[in-house]
Amino acid sequence: MYKYHCLNPIADIGLNNFTEDYTKIDTDKGADALLVRSAVMHDMEFDKNLKAIGRAGAGVNNIPLDTCAEQGIVVFNTPGANANGVKELVIAGMLLASRDIIGGINWVQENEEDGNILKDAEKAKKQFAGCEIEGKKLGVIGLGAIGVLVANAAVHLGMEVYGYDPYLSVDAAWRLSRNIHHAKTVDELYKDCDYITIHVPAMDSTKGMIDKNAIGLMKDGVVILNYARNVLVDEEAVVDALVSGHVKNYVTDFPTPIVAGVKGAIITPHLGASTEESEDNCAKMAVAEVRNYLENGNIQHSVNYPDCDMGVKGENTRITLLHHNIPNMIGQFTKILADDNMNIADMTNKSKGEYAYTMIDIDSDVTDSVIEDLTKVKDVLRVRVIR
Repeated sequence: MYKYHCLNPIADIGLNNFTEDYTKIDTDKGADALLVRSAVMHDMEFDKNLKAIGRAGAGVNNIPLDTCAEQGIVVFNTPGANANGVKELVIAGMLLASRDIIGGINWVQENEEDGNILKDAEKAKKQFAGCEIEGKKLGVIGLGAIGVLVANAAVHLGMEVYGYDPYLSVDAAWRLSRNIHHAKTVDELYKDCDYITIHVPAMDSTKGMIDKNAIGLMKDGVVILNYARNVLVDEEAVVDALVSGHVKNYVTDFPTPIVAGVKGAIITPHLGASTEESEDNCAKMAVAEVRNYLENGNIQHSVNYPDCDMGVKGENTRITLLHHNIPNMIGQFTKILADDNMNIADMTNKSKGEYAYTMIDIDSDVTDSVIEDLTKVKDVLRVRVIR
């Protein structure tokens, strides 16, 4: 019997996919798995029984990944599950920046008691006219699950789309429209595009990447959209550019004190993935990932350990080992098993940075002494036996 705890409300459509072998508990103490959305976990002390954390969403900056890795806790996220919801909001943001729809709506509300409002609207509408996005150039920085959808949708809207992603995956490349231009450097986007939208994770190499220098390369009247993370943009530089008129609009989903209320800033209260469909999709994916790991040992969409899949566990006993990625680990594992006269039916090993993951199928049961010996191997962080 497995136990799980939710640190945030998780959609029932996902939780209902847990079988009768799972019990929901009201505390993280003793849980095999935690499910989380936005709860900050950096100050948490993790129970020694905790094996997996499922983040119902893509961003994992609320989870101490290195701490989890060192304790043999696999952290999963759900890339792509909320991508469509974010894509639609990005498209809406471009339209709001192109046509002064918000200004027009506010004008109507301010003049709602005007008996001649319909006639007066004909005179006032010029100040809200704006422009169309068809034929304009859109630069998409980051062509992951969301960036690809945004780029493809913009093509269908008649925009000339330029994409930049030095780490473009094969799967993303297959999904990308052939009409999208490949930019070799991000500076190409800055110099040529009327709209620039960023869709990259927050890392040391990306934080503040849209700074004063980047903005200086951009066209006058450019629109910058940020529905990824607020730290990707130097907000003080953006505010200066808005005040000077160099940047027409900064459209973002992050209402920080620096940008809130600044003229030209169009800000939504972190609505990107807050659709019913996105929350359902994230919940279903997170539960599926956690179940596959607990029941089969398979890892898919982990952010601190390598993906590794040996299929559904059959009649064999499956041993999984989370360990540091250093030489001679496999040799030590196989020697311990051989010394106990255990036959390896199947085995795989994958690594990701400092950490590695080994799965071994044994065609007999595993003795307690073998488990103890494997656990004692230096740099082994956790040993699991799935019978």
